[in-house]
Amino acid sequence: MITTRRAAAIGAVLLLAGLTGCADDKPAAGAEDGTGPVTVKATDSECGLSRTDVKSGTSTFSVSNGGSKVTEFYVYAEGDRVMGEVENIGPGLKRELIVELPTGKYQAVCKPGMVGDGIRGDLTVTGDAAAQVDEDTALKQAADSYQRYVNSQAIALEQKTAEFVTAVKAGDVAKAKELFPVSRTYWERIEPVAESFGDLDPKIDARVNDVEPGTEWTGYHRIEQALWEKNTTAGMAKYADQLLVDVKTVVAKAKVVKLNPLQLANGAKELLDEVATGKVTGEEDRYSHTDLWDFQANVEGSQAAVQALRPALQQRDPALVTTLDTNFKAVFAALDKYRVGDGFKPYTATDAEKKELGAVVDALAEPVSKVAGVIAKK
Repeated sequence: MITTRRAAAIGAVLLLAGLTGCADDKPAAGAEDGTGPVTVKATDSECGLSRTDVKSGTSTFSVSNGGSKVTEFYVYAEGDRVMGEVENIGPGLKRELIVELPTGKYQAVCKPGMVGDGIRGDLTVTGDAAAQVDEDTALKQAADSYQRYVNSQAIALEQKTAEFVTAVKAGDVAKAKELFPVSRTYWERIEPVAESFGDLDPKIDARVNDVEPGTEWTGYHRIEQALWEKNTTAGMAKYADQLLVDVKTVVAKAKVVKLNPLQLANGAKELLDEVATGKVTGEEDRYSHTDLWDFQANVEGSQAAVQALRPALQQRDPALVTTLDTNFKAVFAALDKYRVGDGFKPYTATDAEKKELGAVVDALAEPVSKVAGVIAKK
């Protein structure tokens, strides 16, 4: 799970003035025809867009963080469904989001401190641009291929989570510990898809410090704490039942959601951000120290998205494909050092080991970050 807890519950929409910021310091406008990049000025108290209407098709948001807190930027469809996001934008840094948006009403959201509902405002998309999958056979095949991957992982997620829940409710601590990282593997592979469905992600995957005040802590990590810190499943039955209900809801939604090629590209990068911010640091599975299971699953999910896009990437930038292949292999080779049987040894890495793993992930993240731009080319 990402340190930031991307999917917050639906909150009250802030006034448009809160989105556009102060008139005296408004970012420069984009192209007059509504097709140029949208500049986003993010601070600790505002989310200023150069304009709040864009043409349908591919849009680019250039986000600059002028605040003192790490921030992230989202485009939400109805129900806080994530259409695209960039996260972990440190003070003084700039990131780009390239996203395909059909005609409709959206919200643009900045989250200073990477918590809560964020600073929100309306975003309107108009026009009749054809979807990428309708214009490019290779991209349509990529979306269809990845959908099949998501479906296969979703089925396994539900099955293994049901087994985990059964062990928890039976009081079988040893079995529950064995199944905990296995069931999470399928979640971590498709987490960008799962996270797009409103508040289900924090219900399933929040760590205790990610829980909003007044909200009960539920999900995998609530049970993880009981299993490893207290060596018991006592009191966990209701959390296990709710976990399975929430996972089944995610699975049902994931099987029918239609993803566009840019969502695949952005999701591949998001998964590597997850590794860098939670898995390498050991913050994710802090009680069980099973972070490397999640680490590998995130990288596998990222690779699956890239592989689905491979034919289109090969047409547009074959050199990038070669670099991606090489760097994915390097990450898996680095992980192999920690293998024990079918899994991994507990992750209690030294600072030097964390630095080594972080470096190889960063080396992969750099070319993966270029995939969206390549896919967006006509």
